[in-house]
Amino acid sequence: MLTELAIRDFAIVDHLELELGGGMTAITGETGAGKSILLGALGLCLGERADAGSVRHGCERADLSARFDIAGLPAARAWLAGRELPDDDCLLRRVVTRAGRSKAWINGQPATVADLKALGAHLIEIHGQHAHQALLDEDTHLRLLDDFAGHGEAVAALAETFQAWREARRRLKRLAEDGDELRARRQLLRYQVEELDQLALAEDELAGLEAEQEELAHAEERLREAQFAVECCDGEEGGALPLLNQAVNRLSALPGSDRGPLAEALTMLGEACIQVEEAGRELHHFAGGVELDPERLAWVEERLGEVHRIARKHHVPPEELPALHRRLGEELAELDGGDDDLEALSAEVEALQARWREQAQAVGAARREAAARFGEAVQDQLAFLAMGKATFAAEVAERDAPAPEGLDRVRFLISANPGQPARPLAKVASGGELSRISLAIQVVAARHSTIPSLVFDEVDVGVSGATAEIVGQLLRRLGEGGQVMTVTHLPQVAAQAHQHLHIAKQAAEDTTLTRMALLDEAGRVGELARMLGGMTLTDQTLAHAREMLDASQRAHH
Repeated sequence: MLTELAIRDFAIVDHLELELGGGMTAITGETGAGKSILLGALGLCLGERADAGSVRHGCERADLSARFDIAGLPAARAWLAGRELPDDDCLLRRVVTRAGRSKAWINGQPATVADLKALGAHLIEIHGQHAHQALLDEDTHLRLLDDFAGHGEAVAALAETFQAWREARRRLKRLAEDGDELRARRQLLRYQVEELDQLALAEDELAGLEAEQEELAHAEERLREAQFAVECCDGEEGGALPLLNQAVNRLSALPGSDRGPLAEALTMLGEACIQVEEAGRELHHFAGGVELDPERLAWVEERLGEVHRIARKHHVPPEELPALHRRLGEELAELDGGDDDLEALSAEVEALQARWREQAQAVGAARREAAARFGEAVQDQLAFLAMGKATFAAEVAERDAPAPEGLDRVRFLISANPGQPARPLAKVASGGELSRISLAIQVVAARHSTIPSLVFDEVDVGVSGATAEIVGQLLRRLGEGGQVMTVTHLPQVAAQAHQHLHIAKQAAEDTTLTRMALLDEAGRVGELARMLGGMTLTDQTLAHAREMLDASQRAHH
């Protein structure tokens, strides 16, 4: 259940920390005081869309967090464990900036808004004040019945089969309509892939071929020039080394050659002899390694020509041919992979259709059985809400066309008065009746929910008097087994709550702030008196409020 809610700089709330417990909590306050702020903050923590306008004026960001006790929620714990998050506690946090961007965290770890929504679905259910309007949509009827009956897994499997069936039909239709085009494409691909198979260009082969071609093409020139350089270094006639040696010998024979400039010159000439001799040896070794292979050169140039020809044909650089080869091969494999086998694909479509229909019929039978129980449960609640003469039924009929949800459509029918035929809600119920019917349906749905935390946002709109007191009793009973928070304007409902949260707007010099606090007994009496008689509290109004609170609380002890 929701145990803590912290709000900072959100709407007209500067800072608020609430600790919440089990049972029923009434949330009240004057119109415009900010009751919607509380639900808005909770909604953002649960993944609703963020809006820059929700940041308090003059602030950079709104910071919201909600902590849940999940000891009794195995689905939520499994969700956290499946993402390697701590599962002994659950803290959802959302930050919205003035620019409208938002960030989210789950148990301190960064998360997406989709993660908040997915986890939030296991933590709390919010029944909005306009839920009765949603009852005019038959898709809502189907969802409520499936939730009541616990058909979630079966309906999900049905939708998965329907999706596979639809995809197979789409492929079959495309194959039937575009068969000639696909066959032509497959023929072209097969030719292109075979040509590239024959080329068999390896990933790094092109660079090696180009380097080898350059070396072979200039081999004769390299050999000739290397041999010429060897003669220049050590040739018998005019080579540098013999001439240097002559110079050294003649200078060495001069008097005083072992000192002064001559000595230095002789040293340099000696070093030059060594360098020239080593250069000659290196050049001789290089020339001996130069290989003249015109046949290899011709083959390399022919292969390079073929590579460039095929690259031009496909309008790609030569180095991209291996990647192109892979892509074309993958496309050909996909087209050759059996999806294009008309008979096999037709058989797959028929098998999926048969499986979907079998699943749909099983779900339909379960829905018809659940519809009777659902109708009886709502009928009981209507009697409790002073509509005992009304007759409610959930009708399961066949759809006009197959759908992911199956073969069925569900309609809620009501006969408000004896002797009148049951008709759809939109055609029968008045505003007050629709509110009570909506509440009865939501109470039935909530009782069969696996989620112990429920929020009701003004679901008691349109009722008053004794019926309002009964609504409060219904909500309190729901709270006995978990946690119910209800936003209400009715003192009869608020008086039934285990605890009472009051929301008030306070205006300072240049700002307006919302304050929220759990009321003690005296505070509850004062708030009930305000709800009963307005801002001017008389002794009579306070006495009435005290009597209402005492009577409501005694009734549950």
